[in-house]
Amino acid sequence: MVEAVLSPAAGQGTAANTGALIDIHGVSHWFEVPTGVLQVLDNIDLQVRPGEFVALLGPSGCGKSTLLRLVAGLEPATTGRITQNGETIEKPDPSRIVVFQDPTLFPWRSVWDNVALGLQARGVLDAQRGRVDEALQRVGLTEFAKAYPHQLSGGMAQRVALARALVNDPQLLVLDEPLGKLDSLTRIAMQSELVNLWQRDGFSALLVTHDVEEALFLANRVIVLSDRRPARIAAELVVDLPYPRHRGDPRLAELRHEALRHLGLDATW
Repeated sequence: MVEAVLSPAAGQGTAANTGALIDIHGVSHWFEVPTGVLQVLDNIDLQVRPGEFVALLGPSGCGKSTLLRLVAGLEPATTGRITQNGETIEKPDPSRIVVFQDPTLFPWRSVWDNVALGLQARGVLDAQRGRVDEALQRVGLTEFAKAYPHQLSGGMAQRVALARALVNDPQLLVLDEPLGKLDSLTRIAMQSELVNLWQRDGFSALLVTHDVEEALFLANRVIVLSDRRPARIAAELVVDLPYPRHRGDPRLAELRHEALRHLGLDATW
């Protein structure tokens, strides 16, 4: 198993850890395709400790998002076991919230009503309306509570998606390239906002990205997946830098080179 090795700087400034302990034991996964069976993951062993931010890095199509779906409980692994705080993950649960690349907001619902969706579905909205206001405040959208999705920028829409996740006080935030469709300047700003939310709330985070700089800027650890199917863990990089991080830090440049080497792209550096 790949164990989490936290540097003294990791999680610096975070809230008391309330995040989930995620254990992935010997997970392999296959899909049925017209030509037979396609294996996408091979014997993945990984642990995410409470309050840790882990990034899965690899090229498109290598199996990163599949692993996230298994952790989220959206489908079962073909073989192996995934647990949260010692209990087998068998189905989706409000303690694990997925934030996708597309905010998937309902256009006919206001920002407030979109954020309230999870509480409404669980039948607790009337008793916990204040949590919606609090979540909007945490992402800086209080003044846009009555706005509709078509009135928002891409970055604002993704902040609504984050608020919709945070209103449930998740133990684990599962992030499937949530900033992938944003322009570069908005993406940089949102990366900092995401770190701030994670530090303040203390949840565990598991991020999928194919952006090397994003993985290194956000995570305590970066897990590099192989670029050939079925995906295996090719390397683990401990990002031994405090927060807030500075993109020009020479250590980040070293780690970037190392990550690109494991991806077979270091000749471009």
